[in-house]
Amino acid sequence: MPTITFTNEKKEIQVPEGANLRREAIRAGVQLYPGIHQYLNCHGLSSCGSCRVLITKGIENASPKGILESARLGVSLAYIGNEKTMRLACQTRVKGDISVATCPAINIYGENFFS
Repeated sequence: MPTITFTNEKKEIQVPEGANLRREAIRAGVQLYPGIHQYLNCHGLSSCGSCRVLITKGIENASPKGILESARLGVSLAYIGNEKTMRLACQTRVKGDISVATCPAINIYGENFFS
C-alpha cells in the first residue's frame, strides 16, 4: 500500500493504490483548505483550485494531470516555478509513496516567474 507523507503536519498514512489524495487527506484529518476555503470550496470538482498541494517527493507516483487540472492551475500564481510538482488534491490519484506539502504559499519570486 502506498504511503502519503504530509510534511507540514508530520503525518503519514497508508492508502490503497489509486486512492484520491483529497479524500484520503480529509479522512485522515489533514487540513487542505486555507482560511475561508474550508467552507467555500468546490468539494472536489477542480473548479476552485483551493486544494492545491506541492508534491515534494514521488511526483512519478501521482496520476498525470488532466485537462481541467492543467487549466485551473494555469491561471494560478502559486503554480509558477512549480509547474511539475503543484497539483490539485481533488484530481490526484496516488500510485505509490509520495510526500505532500499542503497549502503551499504563492511564489511570485520563483525562478521561472519572469522567464
